[in-house]
Amino acid sequence: RIELGTLQSIMDKRLGLASEDEVVSLFGDCDIGAVPPIGAAYDVPVILDESLGNADDIYFEGGDHRTLVHVSGKDFRNLTTDARQARFSHPAY
Repeated sequence: RIELGTLQSIMDKRLGLASEDEVVSLFGDCDIGAVPPIGAAYDVPVILDESLGNADDIYFEGGDHRTLVHVSGKDFRNLTTDARQARFSHPAY
């Protein structure tokens, strides 16, 4: 779960969830709710939770709700070298 207050403190700005129209305007080729975490493909800055830094494998939706993408943790880190990293989430369970 994202700790929005923590993320706002890290970013030093007020944050909120994007509206459906905002998501569509930025990620027109993606299904709503299936935006991949690779911001460089859309010229969008990314902030990643530090917990992903040691992951051996990363899985994410590939722009739709039918495609699951698997990359090694090393490859994911190479794809997200420009992303800022911070601790702002915790497991939901």
